[in-house]
Amino acid sequence: MNKELAKMIDHTQLKPDTDNNKIDEIIREAIESGFASVCVNPYWVSYCYERLKDTDVKVCTVIGFPLGATTTETKVFETENAIKNGATEIDMVVNVGALKSNDYGTVEKDIRAVVHAAKDNALTKVIIETALLTDEEKVRACEIAKESGADYVKTSTGFSGGGASVEDIALMRRTVGPEMGVKASGGVRDRQSTEAMIEAGATRIGASAGVQIIAGETGTSDY
Repeated sequence: MNKELAKMIDHTQLKPDTDNNKIDEIIREAIESGFASVCVNPYWVSYCYERLKDTDVKVCTVIGFPLGATTTETKVFETENAIKNGATEIDMVVNVGALKSNDYGTVEKDIRAVVHAAKDNALTKVIIETALLTDEEKVRACEIAKESGADYVKTSTGFSGGGASVEDIALMRRTVGPEMGVKASGGVRDRQSTEAMIEAGATRIGASAGVQIIAGETGTSDY
């Protein structure tokens, strides 16, 4: 079970004061535990790729992070640059302001552009930032992400005062159906909450407490 669970975890380190020692630590832990990926800020992508290219651990990075308010053109450049540097999973933040303004055309254009930039080179996960949305907005964001060809919808950045909840995961799963990935991220700190997220429909977990989760302990996880 531990190996199967590990393969569902993106071992995450997105704090702004992250240094190379911390990155080396999560790389080592990801290899030892068999995590799906390390999820890091774009600056660290090439560093991680060079150290993980001969392993099964993928490099995941974040785009338009953490606010989602950069332009579509900027998100496309970030995506292309990240893939060039070795990322094979792209976690982009939805344009939250456009979504809350009911400007669904802009939201769709934004996601489609990143999905297109990733093409066949990387998975695209759309962070909808559930803490800032009504249930209606969560549903609409998931619908647009699915219509735009994204591979996953993801709950949270961890930077907006709230993280994943079982209720949100269940709502997202009902909205996107069985085919699309759902990632629970933000505040997932222990085995019990991780298993609850999976039971509700999550197929990937984003956490900086991956090692503790696998060990059945409780860690500190913001992302």
